[in-house]
Amino acid sequence: MQPEKLKQLSEKARHLPKVPGVYLMKDAKGLVLYVGKASSLPNRVSSYFIPSAALGGTGLGPKKQSMLDLIDDFDVIECEGEWEALLSENRLIKDLHPRFNERLTDGKSYPYLAITLGDDFPGVFITRQPNDPEFHGAKVLGPFTSVYALRESVQLLQRAFKFRTCHLEIMDGDDKRHHFRPCLLYPIKQCTAPCAAKISKPDYRIDIDRFIRFIESKRSVMLRDLRQQMQKASENQEYEKASVLRDQIQAIEKLDERGKRSQGWQPETESFYISPKKGLESLRKTLKHDEPLRCVECIDIAHLQGGETVGSKVCFIDGRPLKTEYRRYKIKTATNDDYAAIREVVSRRYRDAGSGNELYPDLIIIDGGLGQLHAALEVFDELEVKPAMVISLAKKQELIYAQAQSEPIKLSRQNHGLRFCQAIRDEAHRFAQHYHHILRRKKVMGK
Repeated sequence: MQPEKLKQLSEKARHLPKVPGVYLMKDAKGLVLYVGKASSLPNRVSSYFIPSAALGGTGLGPKKQSMLDLIDDFDVIECEGEWEALLSENRLIKDLHPRFNERLTDGKSYPYLAITLGDDFPGVFITRQPNDPEFHGAKVLGPFTSVYALRESVQLLQRAFKFRTCHLEIMDGDDKRHHFRPCLLYPIKQCTAPCAAKISKPDYRIDIDRFIRFIESKRSVMLRDLRQQMQKASENQEYEKASVLRDQIQAIEKLDERGKRSQGWQPETESFYISPKKGLESLRKTLKHDEPLRCVECIDIAHLQGGETVGSKVCFIDGRPLKTEYRRYKIKTATNDDYAAIREVVSRRYRDAGSGNELYPDLIIIDGGLGQLHAALEVFDELEVKPAMVISLAKKQELIYAQAQSEPIKLSRQNHGLRFCQAIRDEAHRFAQHYHHILRRKKVMGK
């Protein structure tokens, strides 16, 4: 890195607000090379631009070291706390796929706490798939940024509230429960054994309601009691016991370090629709398509009052998202014209796709109505290789417009094919909007 550029970026880094956040290292074309988190933005970002950095003395490792010569600028997003920085880093890496990020690109997600309130005797579970059918109707909290602290907390709280953590199907009216032998958690008083009818449904519900109120509150009474126990153990030179109590306190405190599902931190685990196989087959029959629909792509446009306009393309194979084929497009030709933006994205995506070097979809879905569909078809008419099928999905009424049909297709809201279309449309919208929110936040911050 040139000395002048190093000085410029170092100066910019030193004047960042002293708050937690994420930083995005970019090259001269504005492409994000690396996303990282920081408990203090100026301290962490400045470490990249100290004079010894160019000489390899930063301890960044060989891969990051090679990145330094490519950095032309950086952006930052301030966060409420370190927990939000962790979730933001996770989301940005999965969305942007930066070249120099090695962590968080394996599809792993942060965990949730699910309480199956739809059961006669609700269980408490840690899961990374909150929309698994097992948790239908459950109360879901999270995502949590520390799975270790979450597990420690659940184990500790089970002693107090004695909820079940097993996956048994326990029905209140099942007389067989009276002959069932409970597991070891019952004799050690960590579960009230509803599996063996050792507690009534109303009494068990009281314990679960108390647990929910506790986990959604500040937990000050329990923390105060644990701190007193830790202090007493330390005074009695019971240092091992004091250390265990300290870890328990830290685990309980970390229960507050979590996001909310409504914030959309992990939509790939939080969105759910019916069986992909059923959805694709239902859609194939609706569209009267002869061949199976294996590869489906969807295009969406997002803009803010004609400001930054971005497009997205997502790809599903056999009903599952293929993240390596996701693409974003910063619109160059139009600022507040959805039709022009769709024409640009379709042209940039498919003009070279017919050469056989890229995956070509069996079905292309355009987010919008008849006008958006016609805009896409205008581009396809000029291309050598034509798509097998192009449709659009209009919001609100959720009508499907197909290229070969004069009237829109109206399906039941429970139709498997429609629900598949909604799922891939919503994923494309999320993917476009997330990038758009980054651009909008930078504009507001004056970046």
